[in-house]
Amino acid sequence: MADELYVGLMSGTSLDAIDAALVSIDTDNIELLSSYQLPIPHALRQQILTISSEQKTTLSLLGLIDHKLAKLYATAVINLLEQAKVDASSITAIGNHGQTVCHQPTGDSPFTIQLGDANLIAAITGIDTIADFRRLDIALGGQGAPLAPAFHQFLFPQRDSTTVVLNIGGIANITVLDADGNVIGFDTGPGNILMDAWCEQHTEKSYDHNAQWAQQGQLNNTLLQRILADNYLSLAPPKSTGREHYNLQWLESHLPESCLPQDVQRTLCEFTALSTALQVQRYRSGPSNELLVCGGGAHNPLVMQQLQQHLPDWLVIPTTERGISVDYMEAMAFAWLARQRIHNEPCNLPAVTGAKQQTSLGVLYAAPN
Repeated sequence: MADELYVGLMSGTSLDAIDAALVSIDTDNIELLSSYQLPIPHALRQQILTISSEQKTTLSLLGLIDHKLAKLYATAVINLLEQAKVDASSITAIGNHGQTVCHQPTGDSPFTIQLGDANLIAAITGIDTIADFRRLDIALGGQGAPLAPAFHQFLFPQRDSTTVVLNIGGIANITVLDADGNVIGFDTGPGNILMDAWCEQHTEKSYDHNAQWAQQGQLNNTLLQRILADNYLSLAPPKSTGREHYNLQWLESHLPESCLPQDVQRTLCEFTALSTALQVQRYRSGPSNELLVCGGGAHNPLVMQQLQQHLPDWLVIPTTERGISVDYMEAMAFAWLARQRIHNEPCNLPAVTGAKQQTSLGVLYAAPN
């Protein structure tokens, strides 16, 4: 089948920017042709943070955010294509994850909500847009997440040892590709979400660049043991989580008395690395296990250092060393998911999400003629 061009859009729980990836895809390969990052304006970011963390909003605010996000997504696509000198008519479809504001896949009434009106994206860009990827999986009894493992299986060949792909966004999630061809995937727990929130509260910076602040602190073992005892970490997969669970209120409920802010930051770095490593280690098999790291956390030298320390028998490297950008892995994944939807090919993995069956995910929002 001939190559097709797609655009993938991703804005995650870190809420720092919209990542846009222009890719060429055929049945066996994907190539990143161009990438673009559009920062999310501070005021809009704060509105999203408020409704995501406090779980309170109004219908008018929800509609406003839905509209503003869609216009931002569309702008990211237009700027990406201008940068790449590619005409919109050449793009088969846009795959847009949308901005998650609530994800509750368990209980009597499981649901997930992503904002960013895909009708508006299609109308502004003139490109068919695929969105709403998660809710059909939930309707089939799944978690609706993670969806990237099917893409990781497409990307990385089967080996005689385990390959784990770790995405450290706001939430950390792993894909386990074992030597027998089996695929497992789930959210391991916090990635950058607590570190970013704590840093912003105490330094007014949105994140701790190169872990400079964390490296001024000392590990607080009391805090570490308290947060490592969190119930989510001991749940068996399939499982997924988000800002609804891991937020500043959750963190503050575990803080010991008289704990220096920089010590908390150092401990949160360790929490992300150790909670992830403990779950990765369970899947070790074969002589040359690899942990391929992507997402914003791949740029955190302290987290990467601690991952390698806790996984001495593993090769811990950024996905860049395997030819895939650490910053645009997820945007590329949603471009590929859009391609699967256009061709009505399955893209969820029931062994990962817990859904009753494989299916093609996403809803097509056609561009106006």
